[in-house]
Amino acid sequence: MHTKRILWRQFVRHETLADYKEGIDWLERHGFKIEGIVCDGMRGLFQLLACYRVQMCQYHQLRIAQRYLTRKPELPASIELLSIASSLTNTDAESFIGTFKEWCEQRDSFLKERTLDKRTGKSYCIHSSLQSAYLILKRNMPYLWTWYDNTKIGIPSTNNALEGMFTDLKTKLRNHPGLSQEQKKVYRGIL
Repeated sequence: MHTKRILWRQFVRHETLADYKEGIDWLERHGFKIEGIVCDGMRGLFQLLACYRVQMCQYHQLRIAQRYLTRKPELPASIELLSIASSLTNTDAESFIGTFKEWCEQRDSFLKERTLDKRTGKSYCIHSSLQSAYLILKRNMPYLWTWYDNTKIGIPSTNNALEGMFTDLKTKLRNHPGLSQEQKKVYRGIL
């Protein structure tokens, strides 16, 4: 059953894995069958949700890649990887994965370039930001196409609908800065 309404909510200062677990447990205790979960890729979340179909929000994945590569990278390899990451939301799984694998093969030695720190005698990766963007894409790849492999269920590829609700909530609360935490909860109907 797709209700398109909030089924469970919790007022938290910061998201934790325990909050996700609490929400999922509540939904299952109340008879809801979880067809899939779309998340923003918080560390440890994929392991926690391993028994469900999990979709990493493609928009969040793009933003993570941009954070490492910047919006206007200078290195050709970084420009290419950013272009690949940017195609994530408007391509199919086979094309994206194929292009990413091809880039990995072409840029393998470049990614592995290291230099020696003369003071400490230790070597380190020269292109650490590029390598980080590559590794996060590679690690999240199994979760970027869950929606594509389960189109009959209707799992979205992003969590934009939920993020839009959060934006609306934050805007309304920002317009009332004098409210206490308890009043804010009452104001939004959380209590």
